Amino acid sequence: MTRTWLGGAANEPDHPFGVSTLPYGVVVTGGQPQPAVRIGDSALLLRPATEALLPEHAGLFAGGNLDAFLAAGHDSWVDVRTAVTGWLTDDAHRELLEPLLIPLAGLPAVLPFSVADYVDFYASEHHARNVGQIFRPDSDSLLPNWKHLPVGYHGRAGTVVVSGADVRRPRGQRKGAEGVEFGPSKSLDIEAEVGFVVGVGSSQGRPAPITDFTRHVFGVVLLNDWSARDIQAWEYVPLGPFLGKSFATSISAWITPLAALETARAPAVPREPAPLPYLDDTGDSWNLDLSIEVRLNGELISRPPFAAMYWTGAQMMAHMTVNGASLRTGDLFGSGTVSGPERDQRGSLLELSWGGSQPFTLSDGFARSYLADGDEVVMTATAPGPEGARIGIAEVRGRITSALDGTG
Repeated sequence: MTRTWLGGAANEPDHPFGVSTLPYGVVVTGGQPQPAVRIGDSALLLRPATEALLPEHAGLFAGGNLDAFLAAGHDSWVDVRTAVTGWLTDDAHRELLEPLLIPLAGLPAVLPFSVADYVDFYASEHHARNVGQIFRPDSDSLLPNWKHLPVGYHGRAGTVVVSGADVRRPRGQRKGAEGVEFGPSKSLDIEAEVGFVVGVGSSQGRPAPITDFTRHVFGVVLLNDWSARDIQAWEYVPLGPFLGKSFATSISAWITPLAALETARAPAVPREPAPLPYLDDTGDSWNLDLSIEVRLNGELISRPPFAAMYWTGAQMMAHMTVNGASLRTGDLFGSGTVSGPERDQRGSLLELSWGGSQPFTLSDGFARSYLADGDEVVMTATAPGPEGARIGIAEVRGRITSALDGTG
């Protein structure tokens, strides 16, 4: 296992943010946001580090976010990752870089890039079947199109928030026992997802094929697509999710690059029927062996396995652009809820409580079907890395606050 001169926990093979991970984010120091790379529980400031040691790329980190770096493309991503790995493992750079390491404890989380467009998919067969059984118990749990394409919808980029931001309970219309009601959602839910962050865009009219996945997509985050199930159930026919989804989507503050996940690639799950040619990833699957954990008020409630997903991020990208739609730097697309075949692998409260009919009880003795005000949800994930190391996907955390007063 490659070791860093920082020593301590960052050199332990089970530390999620050792030198094999090196995720990118933004920290606020001296009142200014600065791009950084995470190592252990510290962040290396990339602007002064590249000015001193990699001046040809220093301009990519002159701003207050990662936008320029994302747009720079694959070769620049490789150059910077290779350089940072060398700096952190060669003691000759220690004297220069130690003053540029900022402890993360107590620092505010910052959204690391400007979100351009946001798309959410529905790529877990286990989740889709569970939802189908809950809402359509007397018919096929999968709709006819589901195994032919990654089903998705366009969301709202402006309400993507960084991990740690509070989420206010939304208000909206719902169908009640005596007719249509308006008020705070009574069925506020989570969705444990993986988000893919686009670096390099594509031209309108030219699809981005599966084989170009690593040219366009920079890395991954954890994503919680908060969902008001009662609002969603009333509004979604015939055009799909709208206000029940658009009030907040939380993502990690650190982006784990695809380059860190090569050892986490996994075989595709069996698919029947075979995907159409533009979705065929035979021999080059970007399925990922990510182990996700979901905690509600500190208590582990689910372990969704991402390797069980039916559609991969590369297939989502290919389908999203096959009609000629373009990608832009900062586009974000979510996998949809990650669920596995077991009860403790379900990635939403809708599934864990089976539509509210089977409430589950936490260790505090209180039963839950959906979220209560004050509840805090934290999602974490790791993946296998080189030489027995673990690769971390930074947590996504959010706490529910009360709905606004009033009905206007």
